[in-house]
Amino acid sequence: MTHLDPADYAVISQALQAIAREMGAKLVRSAYSTVVREARDASAALCDARGHTVAQAELIPMQLGSIGATIQPCLALYPAETLAEGDFLITNDPYQGGQHLQDVFIFTPIFVAGEVVAFSASIAHHLDLGGGNPGLNTSSRDVYQEGLIIPPSRYSEARDWNGGGLERLIARNVRVPAQTIGDFYAQFAANHIGAARVRQLCERYGVATVKATMAELQDYAERRVRAAIAAVPDGVYEGEDATDSEWGEGRELIVKARVTVKGDTMTVDFAGTSDQVSRHVNAPFASTVSATLSCIKAVLTGSDVPFNEGAKRPISVTAPYGSILNPRPPAPVRARMTTSYRAYGAVMRALAGAVPEKIVAQGFDTTWVAALSHLTPAGYRVHLDILGGGNGASFKADGCDGVDGPLSNCSNTPVEVLDMDFDFFRTITYELVPDGGGAGRQRGGAGFRRSFQALKDGVNFAMYADRLEKSPGGVAGGLPGARAVCVIQRGAKREGAGASTGTTLDKGDVVEMVSGGGAGFGRPKDRARAALADDLADGLVSPAAAARTYGLAEAAE
Repeated sequence: MTHLDPADYAVISQALQAIAREMGAKLVRSAYSTVVREARDASAALCDARGHTVAQAELIPMQLGSIGATIQPCLALYPAETLAEGDFLITNDPYQGGQHLQDVFIFTPIFVAGEVVAFSASIAHHLDLGGGNPGLNTSSRDVYQEGLIIPPSRYSEARDWNGGGLERLIARNVRVPAQTIGDFYAQFAANHIGAARVRQLCERYGVATVKATMAELQDYAERRVRAAIAAVPDGVYEGEDATDSEWGEGRELIVKARVTVKGDTMTVDFAGTSDQVSRHVNAPFASTVSATLSCIKAVLTGSDVPFNEGAKRPISVTAPYGSILNPRPPAPVRARMTTSYRAYGAVMRALAGAVPEKIVAQGFDTTWVAALSHLTPAGYRVHLDILGGGNGASFKADGCDGVDGPLSNCSNTPVEVLDMDFDFFRTITYELVPDGGGAGRQRGGAGFRRSFQALKDGVNFAMYADRLEKSPGGVAGGLPGARAVCVIQRGAKREGAGASTGTTLDKGDVVEMVSGGGAGFGRPKDRARAALADDLADGLVSPAAAARTYGLAEAAE
């Protein structure tokens, strides 16, 4: 066993985390599509030679929480000792460790003196991977209608990419090959920089020391998570959340979580959750695990605890096979974030019974995806937008206004970028919505309004969302956040859009999307008057609402 000098461990462990961050930056800055380049719907990580996650970039928690489970089916077919320089592993199969098809995982073995010492990993949400509609197919009834499935596979970058067979196969099956293939190249660039940095570490400190640091970093995370769980009272805690009824074709889809804490271990069982459905809202089990782990870590630990394989060891997750959180193939899974967020919410509500001062009230907590596309003589133009909303308030802080949810963590796509990149639509409104956040001692975050106008006939619009029927619930007397709304204006006619919508827009048609707000925490009457004055000055609370909800009589005058 290699003895680790504490100073060496401190330097190498931080270097590993820095490498993952550099990989993430390289991926985002090299990307071609706005969904990766601007919204940052991508991730990067380092895994050890066994495929266990060591360090991650702080990008998309949902993609990273299951990365160890995603590489394992690849390694089962192609063990590390069978790989050669220049090989890479790739998959997007939701039923073999992946999530939805648009998230493609690429793993590059890192060789030092002929030995695989680690893997660099990257994930990107690809703008289009085929399927029944540009960018987003809202009518899919099985996974085959959602795009190209890449099973766990091994390829050679020199032979199969850089103009090789795999690159040409993918390019021929997508509508926007320049953006899609460009984003694949960004993933390879991220993996290459990660491999180069790990080799530099090995040259300086030795392979044995770097490998020992990787193992200790995972053990450290395990110890920290076990200590956090041990501080929670032993017991069984239950929570529940539900989707809008449209996803169940007239009935809510229920997610139930039963959290058992015993000593320094925790089990989460989703027994009682609704059966899988024919809509594209089912969540592969890897997504369920990611959502669960992300919630537990957010509640129980701080940012100083790395989210690696060790952090998962004290926690076990189960979900009934054939449920919306562990579906049988070939169930469609494109909108898996919807039910994953309900798993997140159910676990959060369960933990409220154990550590009420640490949980967060419900936020908009849904990924609202909107795709706008147009077919021209030169080919397709496709834009994918990730909309956020208001986050829930906590015991100590207001919810954030107008941000993506905690599992997605995507960034804002600037209006100026959209104006430069696309000529078939324009953004005409982008603003925070007053009174969208639930009132409370701590206020829920406000949602926002974003409106698009079609500039040409035949613009395809598709979206999926949630919280159009159900408001996020408050905690300890906090009030619910506002629900989301989507309206399509066609001349003088206004029509509402549901949770999963696909339609064609003509020139002049406007789509108005108003995202939901977060719920409040604590009684509104206990809100500090200075904080309420700031809300009024910022336009986040209207004078009428300040008088009605908070009892601020002077605000109505």
